[in-house]
Formats: sequence, C-alpha cells, structure tokens
Amino acid sequence: MTAKKAFALRLDPALHDAVQRLADAELRSVNAEIEVLLREALARRGINPARGQPPRRGRPAGESRVNGADNPD
Repeated sequence: MTAKKAFALRLDPALHDAVQRLADAELRSVNAEIEVLLREALARRGINPARGQPPRRGRPAGESRVNGADNPD
C-alpha cells in the first residue's frame, strides 16, 4: 500500500461545512473530497500529479483462514 502524507489542515468552519456537504453528496469522506478538489484545481492549472497505486484489497496470497472452511478443526 502506498503511504499518504499526513498533515494538519486548519479550515474556516464555514468552509469545512461546505466541503462536508459536498463530500456527503458524493459519498466521500471529507479527506477524499479535499483530495478530489485539489486534483481538479491543479488540473485546471495544467498540473497533473501522478496517482499512487491504489491500496491492495483482500487477503494476501498464501494466507490461510483460522477456524474457517480451510481449517476443519
């Protein structure tokens, strides 16, 4: 999984509320909505940062289930 850069972001409460409403309408978290808005703003300026690899989903290969169908005990 690619690491994400974490940092504190201070927003005016009214701006946060507006982003929250937009995120709710788009079924995203506020964090994901801010990332989308930043990417759209950068694209309008001709800057298209590379996207990281999406997180891997599911169980890693070769991992067996404990007390599951693969383990009859």
